[in-house]
Amino acid sequence: MSRWRLLSRLPLSRLTVTRFVVLAFLCQFLVTSGVLLFVQQSSKRAAVEAEAEAAHDLRDELTAIWRIGGQEALTRAIRARLLAAPNESVALLVVDRQGKVLAGNLGAWPATLGDGRGWQAISLYRIGRADAEPIGVTTQRLGDGNRLLTGVVMSDSLRLTAIYEEALTIAFVASLTLTFGVAIILGRLLARQVSAIAETANDVGYGALHRRVETDGSGDAFDRLGRSINAMLERIDTLVSQLRMMTDGLAHDLKSPVTRLVAVVEQAIVRTQDGAALDALDAVRREAETLQAMLSTALLISRTEAGFGADMLKQTDIDDLLRDLAEIYGPLVEESGFDLLVSAPAGLRFPLHRDLVSRALANLVENAVHYAEGGNRITLTARIDAASDGLVLIVADNGPGIPAAQHADAMKRFGRLDPARAKPGSGLGLALVEAVARLHKGQVTLTDNGPGLQVVMRLGGVVAEA
Repeated sequence: MSRWRLLSRLPLSRLTVTRFVVLAFLCQFLVTSGVLLFVQQSSKRAAVEAEAEAAHDLRDELTAIWRIGGQEALTRAIRARLLAAPNESVALLVVDRQGKVLAGNLGAWPATLGDGRGWQAISLYRIGRADAEPIGVTTQRLGDGNRLLTGVVMSDSLRLTAIYEEALTIAFVASLTLTFGVAIILGRLLARQVSAIAETANDVGYGALHRRVETDGSGDAFDRLGRSINAMLERIDTLVSQLRMMTDGLAHDLKSPVTRLVAVVEQAIVRTQDGAALDALDAVRREAETLQAMLSTALLISRTEAGFGADMLKQTDIDDLLRDLAEIYGPLVEESGFDLLVSAPAGLRFPLHRDLVSRALANLVENAVHYAEGGNRITLTARIDAASDGLVLIVADNGPGIPAAQHADAMKRFGRLDPARAKPGSGLGLALVEAVARLHKGQVTLTDNGPGLQVVMRLGGVVAEA
């Protein structure tokens, strides 16, 4: 199962990459919004200031004419300007003390305007225009008691501002779209880097100690992280290799003397006629055979954890495997007072090391026979896990089970839950099962069968959680 497929099944809100994409998008959103808002406000303010400056310049020009020629010169200048340019976007008006219009293109002095007020934008009707227009105006009281109004029609500037705001909105949407795309690309690149490291760590966790994180020599954070992880893996590989060599060599060196010891004891049993001596020799033989089995299992675990047999995984008929196991162990199970039930979908096939998986399941069946006192049923079940496409093998009984607090102790190598060691066993059965599961990139878990114990082997499709 690919890492992308696994990532697609996780809640998006829990993914670091998703949070990175959202954070990058939000940061860019805030920056882009701030910049475009500043540009929009600045341009709008600039347009308003330009309109106000034009209205003030027009007021100052007419006021200067009044100072030179008085009321007659002012009204003459206003009439001449409006006659020369009837379509000019200006508003002009001069009234006397009583508010009578002397000249201009407004019908009357606006009731909302006082004298000498600063620039402001209002809607006015110019003579000859059917609709009110937005006009930025400024007023001035002249020395003879007359009042002067000058203004600039703002329709064009408002239209230009609207066009500019629309362009900024389009640019804002395009920028966000581009930002989101870039954030996704960066997130994918980050996910690829992290996934490569996680995949390497996952493979190492399942025994592939030769795997290393790829580095490009760039010296960036990921390159430094990769080199640090590789240095750590080199050290782990060295230590584990030395430990395996020591345990493998020790078990191998002890196996031959123990085998010879068993042979010598068996010869002594044949030659001895004394009953007490025979009993003693028989006890020695059983202990020697137990030690021999422990050494063989320890060697098998060591080789399995070293990855021997990983290249021998073949498509196997799971139903056939379980039926063969039930046929072999059926008599032993029945003699112990249990029923052995097998449940597997017909035609189910999965790539695995048949001998090792058979050995692991046999250990679980033997454990159930020895420890499920009071139970009467042992079941072998196989199915495909829909979430991971891996194979799930379950060996369950309805005996007393193991308390949840002791599950971890039961999985330890040489772990024995029987303090008196009254029952046969070496404490390596579950360790071998776990080693076989890890060889298949899987894992083993113990659960309550209510009543009894349920040992679940998941083979393939299991990815270590971050």
